[in-house]
Amino acid sequence: MTVTAIVIGRNEGPRLVACLNALQGQVARIIYVDSGSTDGSLVAASDLGADVVQLDLSQPFTAARARNAGLAKVEDDISYVQFLDGDCIMADGWLAKGQAWMVAHDDLGLVTGQAAEMRRDATVYNQMFDVEWKRPAGDILACSGNMMVRTHAFDAVGGFDPTVIAAEDDEFCTRLRKAGWRLERIPEDRARHDANMTRFSQWWKRAERTGHGFAQVGHLHPDYFVR
Repeated sequence: MTVTAIVIGRNEGPRLVACLNALQGQVARIIYVDSGSTDGSLVAASDLGADVVQLDLSQPFTAARARNAGLAKVEDDISYVQFLDGDCIMADGWLAKGQAWMVAHDDLGLVTGQAAEMRRDATVYNQMFDVEWKRPAGDILACSGNMMVRTHAFDAVGGFDPTVIAAEDDEFCTRLRKAGWRLERIPEDRARHDANMTRFSQWWKRAERTGHGFAQVGHLHPDYFVR
């Protein structure tokens, strides 16, 4: 396996441990990028063999900034990276399947797969997440940040925009497509997500961030987010 996994997180606790444990033996290297955790995530990641990157506290944290910092630590001879959020568990066999698909289709800038919510029926919010993850296979306009990316394509478009604080994955995907790369979702299990959302206030905060993403990315790419 020649894929490097880049995991990002902040105070994920046991979810991060489960995420990193699931990657053991499936990737050449794990890079964990931490955005100011205070819950022991740094020690846990190091104990599990991940190379830990701590983001500078003097700059605002964004998922885009964290993913860029992880990619900056990847060796030059690595052709594919798997981005993964620390609240997700990678499906067994996904990394090999994703890499094989990328190798067979050199016009792909990224590939993603199918996702599901771990505890779908625990709350109505988790159910909404699970519905959100269900997407058809085939060519796509964008996907979540849990994607396998061709490093050459990543470098060609300058990576993620660290100033985009929400919907940074949509913005990155849009620039990939505009640069001529194809994006695809294949009918293979990719990951399970643990939203652990139990309160309306949590859902509302996420909805506000989503609205910010629509506004900011819609301003950058008026042809993408449309009414």
